[in-house]
Amino acid sequence: MKKILLILSLAILIPLQACAQEKWQEGEHYKVIAEQATEKKEVLEFFSFWCPHCFNFEPIVKDMKSKLADDVEFKKVHVNFMGFTSQAIQDDATKAMMVARELKKADQLNQAIFKYIHVSRSSITGIKDLKNIFVVNGVEPEEFDKMMSSFGVKSRLNMNNKAIKEYRKYVNSVPNFIVNGKYQATFTRDMTPDEHVDLIVFLSNKK
Repeated sequence: MKKILLILSLAILIPLQACAQEKWQEGEHYKVIAEQATEKKEVLEFFSFWCPHCFNFEPIVKDMKSKLADDVEFKKVHVNFMGFTSQAIQDDATKAMMVARELKKADQLNQAIFKYIHVSRSSITGIKDLKNIFVVNGVEPEEFDKMMSSFGVKSRLNMNNKAIKEYRKYVNSVPNFIVNGKYQATFTRDMTPDEHVDLIVFLSNKK
């Protein structure tokens, strides 16, 4: 009985994989930007808190993360080359994002920063504004100050900016997705939110 169920599951799975391969075509839906994939599966989302499209894309990202396999790591990479404000302020926002990760409140606090900019229409002029956002959302002022100046957060900022430098020639706009270090997703105008998710899941399974 177990053998029959296994055969049936494989019979269903193989056509689904073939269908996905036919649907998502290189050159139209993704580009190959490297010869080899990363050793571990990963999805890098290059984004900016100042980007309205990135803010609107957040529900899709949430759905995407829930549908990726357990062995796929999803990482947000906050870019610092947007023209809305200075690189220094964008780096401060990246550090705040790293503090949120350390506090295990990344989703909540990332949304708070997004909403401060795009819903409240308020300006972030430096660390003081970021600190106020965190305090309003339950983070102790002293804890924020300590973590913002910590070695761990500074190291995470350096890693974030290293990823920007590594993929900068491919990432000219955001949001932008690099999968397994080898594939760059291309979202066409006719794609639905579900198709955005399906494409990233498909690419995450490619070597």
